Amino acid sequence: MTTPEPVVTARDLRVELGGNRILHGVDLTVAAGEWVAVIGPNGAGKSTLLNAVSGLVPATGAVRLFGRDVRRMRHRERARVLASVAQSPVVPAGITVSDYVLLGRTPYLPRLGRESAADLDVVREVLVRLELLDFADRTLRTLSGGELQRVFLGRALAQETRLLLLDEPTSALDIGHQQDVLDLVDALRRDRALTVLTTMHDLSITGAYADRVVLLAGGRVVASGTPREVITEDVLATHYEARVRVVDVDDRPVVVPIRKR
Repeated sequence: MTTPEPVVTARDLRVELGGNRILHGVDLTVAAGEWVAVIGPNGAGKSTLLNAVSGLVPATGAVRLFGRDVRRMRHRERARVLASVAQSPVVPAGITVSDYVLLGRTPYLPRLGRESAADLDVVREVLVRLELLDFADRTLRTLSGGELQRVFLGRALAQETRLLLLDEPTSALDIGHQQDVLDLVDALRRDRALTVLTTMHDLSITGAYADRVVLLAGGRVVASGTPREVITEDVLATHYEARVRVVDVDDRPVVVPIRKR
């Protein structure tokens, strides 16, 4: 049986920004339907890695999406296979929820053309799925943090891609909203056969949702494997300089900080 082509393949990925080397020869593979979480201390290069995979920053090495060189893909081509949500997306002033989600249909619109009835149907379906229909005419500035995060996710889902990149999607949310957003992503992954690559800050949340974890430190991959293999006391002490206990809950690692006496 032939092994399917990975959705994401990065080889010897190196990024230099402002004269500073951010990534040092990173290798990364993400299989179809997999949820891979990239973790690491502040400044490790997590966001830069996602931007390099997206083709948004200059990089050396190779990045292939669905078997194609990302640097040979036009912007509209990339936007039809890859949707991403940044930590702090740029929001046009005064834009409503429905119009913001509609921006996700841009890769499919003819040049100088308008959205079709089919595009509007996609937007409505997304709003219903994310429980945002009642917010459709509200401006984004009137929404709570959890509502905003769902709207940002909605724009990405409206692109109808098979690959979703999320840069710390729950960093500004309380625990309840974190669970709501990640449960939704997990359900959509199953229903739509999505592949998910995300950076994560909360290690217990990472352990609960990711299939595989990649740990970056100093712009290099220093560990990769299942959550139980990577999120360990020794690994966190070495690369985060953290005093923690890692306990097993439902076969998933939970990180408990240990207060210094």
